[in-house]
Amino acid sequence: MCASAKYNTRGPALIPRMKTKHRIYYITLFSIVLLGLIATGMFQFWPHSIESSSDWTVEKRSVHDVPVVKLPAESPIPERGDLSCRMHTCFDVYRCGFNPKNKIKVYIYSLKKYVDEYGMLVSNTISREYNELLTAISDSDFYTDDVNRACLFVPSIDVLNQNTLRIKETAQALAQLSRWDRGTNHLLFNMLPGGPPDYNTALDVPRDRALLAGGGFSTWTYRQGYDVSIPVYSPLSAEVELPERRPGPRRYFILSSQMALHPEYRSDLEALQAENGESVLILDKCTNLSEGVPSVRKRCHKNQVFDYPQVLQEATFCIVLRGARLGQAVLSDVLQAGCVPVVIADSYILPFSEVLDWKRASVVIPEEKMPEMYSILQSIPQRQIEEMQRQARWFWEAYFRSMKAIALATLQIINDRIYPYAAMSYEEWNDPPAVKWSSVSNPLFLPLIPPQSQGFTAIVLTYDRVESLFRVITEVSKVPSLSKLLVVWNNQNKNPPEDSLWPKIRVPLKVVKTTENKLSNRFFPYDEIETEAVLAIDDDIIMLTSDELQFGYEVWREFPDRLVGYPGRLHLWDHEMNKWKYESEWTNEVSMVLTGAAFYHKYFNYLYTYKMPGDIKNWVDAHMNCEDIAMNFLVANVTGKAVIKVTPRKKFKCPECTAIDGLSLDQTHMVERSECINKFASVFGTMPLKVVEHRADPVLYKDDFPEKLKSFPNIGSL
Repeated sequence: MCASAKYNTRGPALIPRMKTKHRIYYITLFSIVLLGLIATGMFQFWPHSIESSSDWTVEKRSVHDVPVVKLPAESPIPERGDLSCRMHTCFDVYRCGFNPKNKIKVYIYSLKKYVDEYGMLVSNTISREYNELLTAISDSDFYTDDVNRACLFVPSIDVLNQNTLRIKETAQALAQLSRWDRGTNHLLFNMLPGGPPDYNTALDVPRDRALLAGGGFSTWTYRQGYDVSIPVYSPLSAEVELPERRPGPRRYFILSSQMALHPEYRSDLEALQAENGESVLILDKCTNLSEGVPSVRKRCHKNQVFDYPQVLQEATFCIVLRGARLGQAVLSDVLQAGCVPVVIADSYILPFSEVLDWKRASVVIPEEKMPEMYSILQSIPQRQIEEMQRQARWFWEAYFRSMKAIALATLQIINDRIYPYAAMSYEEWNDPPAVKWSSVSNPLFLPLIPPQSQGFTAIVLTYDRVESLFRVITEVSKVPSLSKLLVVWNNQNKNPPEDSLWPKIRVPLKVVKTTENKLSNRFFPYDEIETEAVLAIDDDIIMLTSDELQFGYEVWREFPDRLVGYPGRLHLWDHEMNKWKYESEWTNEVSMVLTGAAFYHKYFNYLYTYKMPGDIKNWVDAHMNCEDIAMNFLVANVTGKAVIKVTPRKKFKCPECTAIDGLSLDQTHMVERSECINKFASVFGTMPLKVVEHRADPVLYKDDFPEKLKSFPNIGSL
């Protein structure tokens, strides 16, 4: 019984036991056959292609083992490059088609060896960086090895560094590509454009309609919405690992680490250091290093030697100045160190600025304001600095740290243009993972839709137009969601009317008398404002109906971080005068809504009164103009979002109001408004206003339905 139990636990005892040496032989033979079958199966059925597997290695990309293409001297050369190209004019979206994953398909041309008519190489090898970039694409969901399925084509011709290129021959090689077709739907990557003496800010290789992912664009060469501005990759990212530091004050307030700066910049920086002492550290190239010590990893100040890029972690703000080229690899080093970059490079298009909100991670200062840099940076609250330090480090981790990150971000931006309905949101591009999952993404940390029951507070700024003021109060009081009406009496030489003379309305009416006649009084955070929503309205805006005002409030509830208003205006760049221009004509675009009739969150009253940059608030009060433009700048700068114009009405003021009554009808008004825009853009250091081509109307506004079926039937057309 015991023996039987023993054999049952090991299996049937009916098969005769083989001799040990025969058993080992058959087991070995069986193992070899099994391994062979497995290997064959993997080769046959594992997804692979020549381009995406063994061929995509650094060694295989040497031009010694690939087909040779001879370029005769008379080979065609593409056109220089069409600066008017946009996605709707030079890109063939029909090649992309529809696919369930909403992903463009990218084809990488096979590697070829290009020689001129004398047999001289056009290019020697593909750089390590370009190899990593192509490998990242071939390993991604964007890649296809079927040229007929491709939406986008990437050449295996390395143009990352123009210093290594033969311009004419490289252009001829591009024209030889089988699907070139004037460069349509082709993408070129370039990080070091131009060459001596002028160093153009875009690749000099003629490329016709090809998209350019470039690392040094200026506003003159960047085709907005077509090209992609990318970082200049820093090789130190792969060589040096900097541990993330907690945000907070650092040893140095300002640090400059760039070598070979222009003498004028160097002089300004040294003056800054002399004025502010040890809080500013200006480094330069080391001239006294021991033999064998790599100079790229060291920086010096007088006789003191610092490790680079480690020293960047000792500073709160790190200066990124333009060099011979606009784009600088130091920007990547600074972000990796968690140091807030101070970008001083006029006209520079920051990397991925189409989707990244650089105001959250950097400070941009015009070159002419370098002497004021210290005071500008000192005005930034410590809490905001710490948020910028976190954001800077996260930008590097997500978009700068490798050629793979740069390549995939570039393709995602192009993908979002082609499939806008499936595009990544502002929050997905800009919020670190901890922020994305911790709370709602509204930048004001509000409920996504504020409750309707709270209503809004209407604030009417007035001086001496009592009759018109009373008419405005009467009309606004008819709006169902009005909670309170606040009149800001701005005339110190005359008392407001007696209480018995004011219109009798259903909501509380409060009159606040100001001590000085200032336009900024309309944006003061009065204690009487108890609602989140504020309607700012002038005392001559009598033509808005209660339906229009109620609809505007409903739109604001869905977009509580925006300015939602009625009179739309536009800012334009005047190429002849080389400055911004204020436009009040009726156009297809708007970038501002006037606060003579606009809804906004009361938080912006606090920001306007206490956090407005520079001297804008005082300037507005001194000139008695442009407080509405200042509020538009402020909201756009904080949120990074455009205004929303509601309803089609374009005329708002009372017909009886004359030029004597109305400040905005003064002949010098328009000229001053343009000057305001230029003044504010200079103070902010950027142009935050965003242009849009849409407005919000009620759903059934134009539909041929009975009026009683419409929620907002009384919407004016003019």
